[in-house]
Amino acid sequence: MATRHQARTAVVGLLYAYDLGNENIANFSDEILEEGKIRNKQREFSYILFNGTLENLEMIDKEIESHLKDWDYDAIGKVEKAIMRLGAFEILVSKTDRAIIINEAVELAKALADEKAPQFINGVLDAIGKEEA
Repeated sequence: MATRHQARTAVVGLLYAYDLGNENIANFSDEILEEGKIRNKQREFSYILFNGTLENLEMIDKEIESHLKDWDYDAIGKVEKAIMRLGAFEILVSKTDRAIIINEAVELAKALADEKAPQFINGVLDAIGKEEA
């Protein structure tokens, strides 16, 4: 059975593909999640995260952008952006515990992004979370 971490990893992949211009990625999400052996409750969880992030994308992007210091939002890597978008959705909309989400995002960044990404993502999501607290 897949873990929530594995579900989040798959969602980051879906968000990454979406950001690359594959707006029809949702049509293939079943196959992608099945490939990752993400089933049952974790698949439902993945759909909530993916669809919720897309439905709130404009608000999430504005929130992330408002917490960037000396960064051009368009210059941020797409993987980093996908991780931050997912984390921001969970903090702002799902109201999941901030510490859990930031830890998850940092772990995703360590696995999927460059070496400076974990610290950067941690800072942005922490700022968003403090504002929500």
